[in-house]
Amino acid sequence: MSDAFLLTVENLRKYFELGYTAFSRKVEYVYALNGISFDLKKGEALGIVGESGCGKSTAARVILRLIEPTSGKVLYNGIDIFGLKKKEMRPLRKDLQIIFQDPYASLNPRMTVEETVGEPIEVYDLARGAEKTERIVEILRKVGLKAEHLNCYPAEFSGGQRQRIVIARALILNPKLIIADEPVSSLDVSIRAQIINLLEDLRGEFNLSYIVISHDMSLVKYLCDRVAVMYLGKIVELGSCDMLYENPKHPYTETLLSAIPIANPTLAKKKKRIILKGDVPSPLDLYPGCAFYQRCPYKEEFCGENEPEMKEIENGHYVSCNYR
Repeated sequence: MSDAFLLTVENLRKYFELGYTAFSRKVEYVYALNGISFDLKKGEALGIVGESGCGKSTAARVILRLIEPTSGKVLYNGIDIFGLKKKEMRPLRKDLQIIFQDPYASLNPRMTVEETVGEPIEVYDLARGAEKTERIVEILRKVGLKAEHLNCYPAEFSGGQRQRIVIARALILNPKLIIADEPVSSLDVSIRAQIINLLEDLRGEFNLSYIVISHDMSLVKYLCDRVAVMYLGKIVELGSCDMLYENPKHPYTETLLSAIPIANPTLAKKKKRIILKGDVPSPLDLYPGCAFYQRCPYKEEFCGENEPEMKEIENGHYVSCNYR
């Protein structure tokens, strides 16, 4: 693996067992991840987009080994983290942090800001007493909070302030990679821009790498260098934001881009929206062929029988489609 790559994900799969079906001895599974692969360079921001249920959040948790994979590899600086024991994995967790979607649910309501942000310092025994408090105050200021917030509880803050606390907790160990799982989806529109700009500023200041999980294509375009489009547990298109937004190749990507709202009412009326027909296939019972076959406006019989391979159609631009 090149030294430029911080993270390499190889054919990652995660199946959740549901148990036996009612009328047979066959075990049912939810096929949440079906073999995703990508690289992440040091200092790069990669967006993962797709509709609800496509496997984005599952990918985040498996990559960080918060849940165990069914198969595949995740290499962090060349180390296969799935091959590590819990004790061996512990030092790496300082470098791998996550920002969860709901800032209130991810904070303990009985812990003050000082206790919440300082807990990782205690876990790794990095500082104590006045030195520990000084580090907490410093990181709080970085995310736009003040020293007087130290003894406050989550219920005393707004949604945007809670998300800043979550970000401070993720940054306190000076990580190399942060996975932001829908970091602004639960916030008011007026607060979103502040958090987005904060994440962008912190990326440059701390030399962070990001994986940003979102259904908001506009957010991903602003924050990220590259974007991976997921559908039903698979990556169907991957490339730089410029390539993918200006020249989408997969019909599902075209659909997502057509749904981006436009502020100008005149231009919004002229914009053509692509409305997909049919329902998302069940992840319990995957059929052969292209996963997007039932909803694709360009489908042909061949697509329903043959699963497309991911191929590079131009430098750094990959697509999984039989006719692209």
